[in-house]
Amino acid sequence: MSQRLPQAASPVTVRHVKTDKVPELAAATWSNCLVVGDEVVMSGMTAHPASRQQTLDPYQQTLVVLGKIRDLVEAAGGSVGSITKLVIYVTDIAHKDEVGRARRDFFGTPYPCSTLVAVSALVFPELTVEIDAFARLGADLRQAVAG
Repeated sequence: MSQRLPQAASPVTVRHVKTDKVPELAAATWSNCLVVGDEVVMSGMTAHPASRQQTLDPYQQTLVVLGKIRDLVEAAGGSVGSITKLVIYVTDIAHKDEVGRARRDFFGTPYPCSTLVAVSALVFPELTVEIDAFARLGADLRQAVAG
């Protein structure tokens, strides 16, 4: 009787996605966006540098961040409907209503899955919102079937 050896997993294609709309700093030790197979993963996005150029409330910061996420997903070959999960960090849990309003104004239903976490601080003092996002190319939440 011969033994079957496990087959090696097929290598997964990884792409480093860049767009001029969301520049990466030359000295950065992270990637803004990677596509691993059909999964899109992003580093936490903030409203910086717009938040340094003007005062933005949590609602406005959330819209800026969601716009960056959209731009990266589109550069990867997806759309807003491809965004499946958000992890939202706020410096004050009282901002949850403004963040929720921005999400309602930005997305259609069904909304991406989401986690909201309060943290003590973000990288710059004027920042109140940071969002990690995950997407799947080929998926479109706008085509979701109730079930």
